Amino acid sequence: MAAEPISEGAEPVAEPTPRWPVPPADGWSVDDLFTLPDLPPHTELIDGSLVFVSPQRRSHANVIDLLVTGLRQNLPGEFKVGREMTVLLDKRNGPELDVSVILSEAVFGPDQAIFEAKDVVLAIEVVSPESKSRDRTTKPHKYARAGIENFWRVEQNGRTGRPVVHVYELDPVTRAYIHTDMHRDHIKVDKPYLIDIDLTAIDQL
Repeated sequence: MAAEPISEGAEPVAEPTPRWPVPPADGWSVDDLFTLPDLPPHTELIDGSLVFVSPQRRSHANVIDLLVTGLRQNLPGEFKVGREMTVLLDKRNGPELDVSVILSEAVFGPDQAIFEAKDVVLAIEVVSPESKSRDRTTKPHKYARAGIENFWRVEQNGRTGRPVVHVYELDPVTRAYIHTDMHRDHIKVDKPYLIDIDLTAIDQL
């Protein structure tokens, strides 16, 4: 039997919209973050809620490239540098670090997708316009409570477009970060090892 022609002016059949799973009453767990199907890339878990990340901007990616390259200079054998890796803080929190320095002994293979907080010696967040509150407040607070000793918050200089690095160290008594320094064109610190990065090199990327 011949197919019936579609009459003029007929409404096209709408594509089905994706249906996200209904969260459990007590929220998602980190295990769910790696087993739920069809989650967008770089999905994070914050307080049991899934957080979907906006597409990455070129400027954001360039800063990550600069930091990863710089951190690998003078890198002692006991450490590795990670890029956009999930860190397990607790059962309900698995944020994704933009850049991290982790213990070499915690690296098991190329398919590894997560590290425990105890294995992270430096956590770095490159602040994005759409996630300022999480990058500046929510995530650093959780990193400190999880015992990560060193944290960098990287902002963008509105005039030059270059990264500005705010350096924090953990106060073991209060389990909160203390702001120790700010670096604009060049950063040289000795924790967690000797790090020396020319931040103006971003101009070449």
